[in-house]
Amino acid sequence: MPLTDTAVRNAKPREKAFKLGDSGGLYLQVTPTGAKLWRLKYRVHGKEKKLAIGVYPEISLADARAKRDAAKAELASGKDPSREKQRRAIIAKADAGNTFALIASEFIAHKRRDGNRAWAPKTADKNEWLIGLLTPSLGSIPIADIEPAEVLHAVRKIEARGAIESARRALQLAGGVFRYAVATTRLRSDPTRDLKGALLSPDVKHRAAILDPKKLGELLRAIDGYNGHYTTKFALELAPHVFVRPGELRHAEWPEIDFDKSVWAIPAARMKMRKPHHVPLSRQALEIFRRLYAVRVSEGYIFPSIRTHKRPMSENTLNAALRRLGFGSDEVSAHGFRATASTLLNEAQDAKTGQPLWSANAIERALAHGDEDKVRAAYHRGQHWPERVKMAQWWSDYLDTLRTGAEIVPFPEREAG
Repeated sequence: MPLTDTAVRNAKPREKAFKLGDSGGLYLQVTPTGAKLWRLKYRVHGKEKKLAIGVYPEISLADARAKRDAAKAELASGKDPSREKQRRAIIAKADAGNTFALIASEFIAHKRRDGNRAWAPKTADKNEWLIGLLTPSLGSIPIADIEPAEVLHAVRKIEARGAIESARRALQLAGGVFRYAVATTRLRSDPTRDLKGALLSPDVKHRAAILDPKKLGELLRAIDGYNGHYTTKFALELAPHVFVRPGELRHAEWPEIDFDKSVWAIPAARMKMRKPHHVPLSRQALEIFRRLYAVRVSEGYIFPSIRTHKRPMSENTLNAALRRLGFGSDEVSAHGFRATASTLLNEAQDAKTGQPLWSANAIERALAHGDEDKVRAAYHRGQHWPERVKMAQWWSDYLDTLRTGAEIVPFPEREAG
């Protein structure tokens, strides 16, 4: 006869444990201490087994019957309820340990060593900092338990401080962490996938750059008169000629410079696109390197820190030097030399025909911009190298002309090649 709530509630302990049967194999075991334990008796492949369902009154009679029915459904589908309970317990334990902070740390470590797609050290450090912004809100929560609303709350706290761009990047990074958890079978889906558009859009700010040739000539003459530290002056002199990213310039090392072939080979690990980049050196650029090599203080960094030769020049050094020369942050930045070169090289025309002097692809290759088509990118590297060598020398000659303060800069005819 099935049990009733009253019978379960009034069951008293005896000297020995005893059972009160319900139905479908479910029964209540009452121990001498008064504990009331729900158990389910069932058979798998002819073998009798028992499943612990829970303790009364935490598990009521109705709850026990529901769990019995769920176990019977598992039996009907060929599963062993006891084994399934163990599996769920293992998963729950693993999920509890797989917090957002732990998975995020694992994700960043993975990205640091992900072959050709690995993050640059600076990128990895920046993303670790962004994870730190999310950790107070999400860090201790098992990643499988995080809801979209919790992620949105976390990034909006960053946004509320006025850090709109950081909030946007933090949301993107969180999505990367969640997708990594999905790929490693610790999460079913990315909770950020439907949060696009939820944050404010940051204002796009272009890095300050001089695009007027006459103004550029003024800057070049100002650099000639710079009276700060000599390595800073050399870096300022070189930057317009090679127009690499400031970080690539600051971290340059002497073994990368081939004086015989007039080439600077920047390794992939330092490039934004994680591909090696070769810079053809004009006579002027090579001469700057030679002058600096003659007074070098180490065989490592070409532009070492003033405080220690074991570290490169600070990322703020060149911008600070430009300010010292009287050029404001709204006029020019160290990164702005790239926009200057890109703009003026694209505008350069043959004086007779009015045709562009240099192909857009050669200019893009010189700037080390990425190409999504890997085959096309490889082809462009080979195809445009001779043009890039000529363009590098023309550009340095052009800068020298601007430095002299010429009113009109002639564009020579492009050589056939």
